[in-house]
Amino acid sequence: MMNINEVIQILINKGLISNNCLTLKTLKSGTTNGVLFTLSFNNKPTFVIKIDNPAIITATNDFLSVYRDVKLLPDVLYTDVNKEFIVYSYISGETHVNRGPKLEWMEVLIKELFHTYQRVNQDMPWGRVNGLHRKWWSEFNESSLAFAQKSIGDLLPLEDHKRVEMLVKKLSAYHIQEEKYFLHGDTGVHNFVFLDNKINGVIDPSPLIGPKIYDFTYAFCSSPDSLTMNTLLSSFALWNSNSTFSKERLVDEVLFQLYTRIGVCIQVHPHDLDAYLEAWHEWRKYL
Repeated sequence: MMNINEVIQILINKGLISNNCLTLKTLKSGTTNGVLFTLSFNNKPTFVIKIDNPAIITATNDFLSVYRDVKLLPDVLYTDVNKEFIVYSYISGETHVNRGPKLEWMEVLIKELFHTYQRVNQDMPWGRVNGLHRKWWSEFNESSLAFAQKSIGDLLPLEDHKRVEMLVKKLSAYHIQEEKYFLHGDTGVHNFVFLDNKINGVIDPSPLIGPKIYDFTYAFCSSPDSLTMNTLLSSFALWNSNSTFSKERLVDEVLFQLYTRIGVCIQVHPHDLDAYLEAWHEWRKYL
């Protein structure tokens, strides 16, 4: 994998940047063996450099190119011809915290990102663009179910696990004729940039071919605050332009997303676990 000094030299040689008053800072670890850097000029963060394997860089570039007109997403400055790195604009703010009311940032996501999502050819396989491809969306859900069951274990009663298994089978009937969309695939508060208690950007796509409802419910369940029916229905009223999409199906989708979120939370965000379990206690009555 290319190192950051090689990347900087390429960008200088192509005249895309100069080395005057240039500073670098490691932002965070990327996916797999990847890494992210902020590139600052005169101490002002300007670009992000993502170095990763070519499949991930290609997927990132394709998503940001397709949705280049979406203001919430960063602009691509340069993508390496061998797809070893990509450079895109820095979005000011911070993730996770100081995000304001969920209903407010959900409204922005719906209007400025989710409503821009494009359908893809029905011949394209479901699943991660750079990962396993699925013949049916239900296979993706079954994989998520297996991971969550193993992660959660006896933290939830066996009855809950069994009911969620039945729920996944129920959801599969909805998805047989589902239209496929090109999704961000990781629309959680960890990838939302907030500035002055308002959402200012969305970063780190993990592109996915899936039903549009996936990114909506993922975003809603990505933080344990305001996981209420009122917040859900108020958000959904802004999202739903299809009157055939029932409240029952919406609740089913949220139940499964919340269940899988608990599994992820145990592994990655254990500090949120108690709040998620409290929310589950309220939502499980709809199982």
